[in-house]
Amino acid sequence: MDGNIILNYNKLWKLMIDKNINKTQLHEKARISTNAVAKMSRNETVSLEKLAKVCYALDCGIGDVVEIVIEERRK
Repeated sequence: MDGNIILNYNKLWKLMIDKNINKTQLHEKARISTNAVAKMSRNETVSLEKLAKVCYALDCGIGDVVEIVIEERRK
């Protein structure tokens, strides 16, 4: 593969707005660390287990939380 993989959690933040949940409430409801929430805020990688906990807490699918974007590498 010739490109960078970028994670984008914009769908998560929009879903949280729709459900009237802030980051502190997400951390408590999903039982994930504040560090994991901070990593998602920076579009960094978190474990699939943490993403599954978020999906369970928000009653949604993984595609509702994270988007994988492949950025073409310039030659």
